[in-house]
Amino acid sequence: MCTACSHPVRDKTATLCRDCSRTAERDAAKAPCPRCHRPGYLREDTGWCGHCSRPRQTKQPPRPCRECGRVRRHAGLGLCSACWQRHPDRPFVRAESLIAELGEPPDWLRDFAADLAAKYCVSRACTMITSLGRLLLDEEPNHPQALLERSRRSGRSMGSLARALETFFTGHGMAMATDQAERLAAGRRQRRIDAVPETLRPTVDAFADFMLRSRERARRAGTRPRSDGTIEAALAIMRDLARFLTGERGKQNWALTDVHDVEAFLAGSPKARKRRLVVLGQFFRFARSRKIVLVDPSHGLTSRGASGFTGATLTLDQQRVLFRRWTTGPAVHPHEALLGMLALLHGASSREVKMLQTADLDPHARTARLGDRPHPVPLDPASWAVLERCLAHREAQRTDNPHVMVTRQTKSGRGPASTAYVSHVLDACGFPPRMIRCTRLLDLVNTMDPKLVAAAFGMDPEATMIYLSDRVDETRLSGWETTKD
Repeated sequence: MCTACSHPVRDKTATLCRDCSRTAERDAAKAPCPRCHRPGYLREDTGWCGHCSRPRQTKQPPRPCRECGRVRRHAGLGLCSACWQRHPDRPFVRAESLIAELGEPPDWLRDFAADLAAKYCVSRACTMITSLGRLLLDEEPNHPQALLERSRRSGRSMGSLARALETFFTGHGMAMATDQAERLAAGRRQRRIDAVPETLRPTVDAFADFMLRSRERARRAGTRPRSDGTIEAALAIMRDLARFLTGERGKQNWALTDVHDVEAFLAGSPKARKRRLVVLGQFFRFARSRKIVLVDPSHGLTSRGASGFTGATLTLDQQRVLFRRWTTGPAVHPHEALLGMLALLHGASSREVKMLQTADLDPHARTARLGDRPHPVPLDPASWAVLERCLAHREAQRTDNPHVMVTRQTKSGRGPASTAYVSHVLDACGFPPRMIRCTRLLDLVNTMDPKLVAAAFGMDPEATMIYLSDRVDETRLSGWETTKD
């Protein structure tokens, strides 16, 4: 047996096995290094071990940075590490290094690096160029469409690199846009379907497929197809009805649904009765055509709602407080002030504001084209001052996005702000945009001809009739009687 490791030894005269004997021979050849005092193989030319004999790269002594003046070790171009990290030439240096690594670099790489440097901070642009380099160095095809598909992430977000590549390639006509919006919409629909109780889920799934097929037929026919939001809202209503039937009514089959169940479900949310009743009618007509139910339980039900406007509006004092907040408040975000002022004074909707672009503005005439309105809207001095403040905020973001309202998520692309962002812009003031807009429309319709208001706003004449009040303004009536006397 080996005296060192207790392994069997073949030679009877040996005390160590083969491995231990070789280790002992190597240790015997080592000697203490005069420099580091560790055992090693001494070199004849230096008398030191191999580690101490190898030449070392000496660090440059600290020097004053040509940017900040502090005495630091330089990272590049005579700059310290902190200044080099912020230097605007870093993305271009990284792009040139990547071009040198590639055997056949694409022609658009320098232009893409310049596009990233103009839209993103220095470190983010360098990180994206490095990620792009990993894609270009693999063995997959590197034409723009294939590169765009490989850069996408598998989650709900396609990633900042994929968004930047999509914006650049589609803007230069080198690739087609991805189906990211369709993927997200499909995920939202599936989450609503999965929330339906299992016994009622197959019918709701079939109803979703029916609405999608109807949308495709409408697109081919040139009519108005359902949007993703409309389909998702319908599925959400069916999800709520299915939970109501299983949880409160104890019914596990659509065929057991009767008119009393539908009435009880509609009574749970009176304000949404109209919309819910429309969706329920569509669903039960579909179910009846598929022989899932024999009778439509929603047939014969009416909305019973008032045909006029019943929403809440702002008082005159509240409007004055909001006007002072958006015109004199220094801490108010420019997006909040823009949306609030255009809704308060010009009856602009959230969609009109988020779709407003710099090309729609006329600085000389101080007008703006809002949505589908047939004529440019003249802006008062207060509204124009708020608009200029929002444009200054947009200019500070160094973006090529043509929209006036640009967020951190949209400054690198060309799309408008998301609906979720715009819906929460006015949260700080405590009033939703729809309430502020309805206040202005209600005032205009009741002080002017509703047809003129409809023509100015690009609305149908019937749309403004719901804002007509059903009472007589006593103050105006008394003023008219005084004038008559």
